[in-house]
Amino acid sequence: MLEIVWFLVLATVATGVVWKGSTWLETAADRIAVGYGVPPVVQGAVIAAVGSSTPELVSVLLATLVHGEFELGVGAVVGSAVFNLLVIPGLAVLAGTGSMSTNQELVYKESLFYMLAVAALLLTFSLAVIYHPLEGAGLQGEVTRWLALFPLGLYGLYVFTQYLDATENEITADRSVNRLRTWLWFGAGLVVIVVGVEGLVRAAIGLGDAFGTPAFLWGMIVVAAGSSVPDAFVSVAAARADRPSVSLANVLGSNIFDLLVAVPVGVLVAGSLAITFAHIVPMMAFLVLATVVFFAIARTGMLLSEREAWLLLGAYGVFVVWLVLESVGLLNVVPT
Repeated sequence: MLEIVWFLVLATVATGVVWKGSTWLETAADRIAVGYGVPPVVQGAVIAAVGSSTPELVSVLLATLVHGEFELGVGAVVGSAVFNLLVIPGLAVLAGTGSMSTNQELVYKESLFYMLAVAALLLTFSLAVIYHPLEGAGLQGEVTRWLALFPLGLYGLYVFTQYLDATENEITADRSVNRLRTWLWFGAGLVVIVVGVEGLVRAAIGLGDAFGTPAFLWGMIVVAAGSSVPDAFVSVAAARADRPSVSLANVLGSNIFDLLVAVPVGVLVAGSLAITFAHIVPMMAFLVLATVVFFAIARTGMLLSEREAWLLLGAYGVFVVWLVLESVGLLNVVPT
């Protein structure tokens, strides 16, 4: 019991460390966008999203290279994507004006590209099982570097479309911004976040050992929620400043980065990594469900209302309950 309490305390402290780093990072990302004259949607979808998604990228690298738990990193990415879709917009609405407007660019470009990212990652895992099967219980496959290049190439296409938007909607850069100093603060925030994420990963592995369940289940809760603090901070701050396009674009841009970059980078660094398809499918299935719920709510009236915000938070509550029941052995949708 004391061991479990210790890991929960570690997760709480690590989340606080990640939050502190995120405050530095969010401020620096905002100044970088102003200093380079970046349009609001591009600011949220690329600069803020990549910066605030660094915890997920670090979680994949640390889980894979330091702890040998690639699926924990994948679980953290998928859990973070679900958190971003269901919790952050809900909190942004409740912490802001009580509603948040969307627009066709966000719904039809960002959301649809995000759906493509989900499909691309699931296809990558499927190809690993089909063309690089491994022996063992259940369907297992090896994700190679060549397969990892597929989602990375798709992210390159996404960045290219954002670059076209930036050139078509030119905004004057603020030359008074000290770019070097701003980038240094950005880097300092990332370093602090790395320290916090390592604590989250260790807590997830420890809880998995304590309950005798796969660590990736705890990664989908502990690491995912803790590492999503930067995304929540950026989006809620943008919503309070009445910049809904930045808030929602950061959510979708962050998820796109997580799925198309964070997971493949782990594969590129390690060379090749094994996955168990029976573990991947339930995670991706709930992510698809969360995506459908978010898209439907964002599209209705091009507005997120307070009622819809509570609906999103309730859906995330169902997700957490499912993972907890799996982790304590009351459900067995995910084989141990």
